[in-house]
Amino acid sequence: MRIHTFFVPMHELSIALGIVKIAEDETAKVKAEKVTKIELVVGVLSGIELDSLNFVWESAVKDTVLEHALKKIIVVEGRGKCIDCDTEFEMENMYDCCPNCNSNFKGILTGKELKVKALEVI
Repeated sequence: MRIHTFFVPMHELSIALGIVKIAEDETAKVKAEKVTKIELVVGVLSGIELDSLNFVWESAVKDTVLEHALKKIIVVEGRGKCIDCDTEFEMENMYDCCPNCNSNFKGILTGKELKVKALEVI
């Protein structure tokens, strides 16, 4: 007997379900029936894997106001500012160090965003 296992990205599933809750609450406020388009803003440093979010999306939105909505994701690049030398630099990971002085001490300027930017409803 062979047992098949598969990976379910639970973090992204809970994020997707949270987005569904936001969409349902907002459509209820304006007495709309469904969402035709949703725009999400996701930063590369937010901890969200876009492939995983896309993988769970269909299951998360089934039988909800988002089931037939067009989903647009706006990706925000990561930027940091070195605390030691004030250099601003691009970041792909939270642990990236300053390219000027190699310091690990930085402030995150952009890239941690995760928000619903817009909903189009009918």
